[in-house]
Amino acid sequence: MSAQDKLFDVSGKRVAVTGGAGILCGEMAKALAARGAKVALLDFNLDGAKKLADEIRAAGGQAVAVHCNVLEKDSVEKAYQETVGALGGVDVLVNGAGGNKKDATCAPPTAFFDLPADAIRWVFDLNCLGTILPSQVFGRHFAEKSAGVIINVSSMNAFRPLTNIAAYSGAKAAVSNFTQWLAVYMCQRHSTKIRVNAIAPGFFLTDQNRFLLTNPDGSATPRGNTIITHTPMGRYGEPGELVGALVWLISDAAKFVTGIVVPIDGGFSAFSGV
Repeated sequence: MSAQDKLFDVSGKRVAVTGGAGILCGEMAKALAARGAKVALLDFNLDGAKKLADEIRAAGGQAVAVHCNVLEKDSVEKAYQETVGALGGVDVLVNGAGGNKKDATCAPPTAFFDLPADAIRWVFDLNCLGTILPSQVFGRHFAEKSAGVIINVSSMNAFRPLTNIAAYSGAKAAVSNFTQWLAVYMCQRHSTKIRVNAIAPGFFLTDQNRFLLTNPDGSATPRGNTIITHTPMGRYGEPGELVGALVWLISDAAKFVTGIVVPIDGGFSAFSGV
């Protein structure tokens, strides 16, 4: 292995991925496993996680499926213990669990004033609390061994709040802020070898946003058209296009990088619309 390859090497890393059965996190998990990482897929959907783990193992990678409800600390603690038992330890936590809910969006004819509190709370809990609780559980382990990497998943909504999705935008802004806060806390209180960063995907079609961006026949909604015209690259992202930044942030290539949020958005955050 060349010095350059070694710099970006993630082989042997033991990685826990919450939301591991999802579209984006599933792709990231497969990519890490293909690069020699040992992956634990933590997901509320255990059947989905098992299916993906089987796929990864069939391709020659190492993966285990672990049930985890990121909104219940006891469940996260149990998932942590199961992950350590299966992988022998944990070096990296990817906080990928998250998403939006149709009931928490105010696309016409729904008005912001009528959004139900339980739907707003659901979105905040899943994205914000669902990042904080795993960071507490796995972060304690990193603090005890004075080493570790936490990667959070933020969103373009944290940079530029989008119309109709106030709850999701606010929750992802909280994730970005928490990423910076935790990076400082870990360095100052525990070890400078614990790094905390985030990636902020732009627009990728997922189960959570498909209803906003596409019609039942698969054609683009007006919102979908607006997104594409405001993305200089003129298209949605492909899940595999998150992998490069993820590998960089996990590897020694980023060993002096902590507390940042990296946009992966096809230029959306750089374009004013004019």
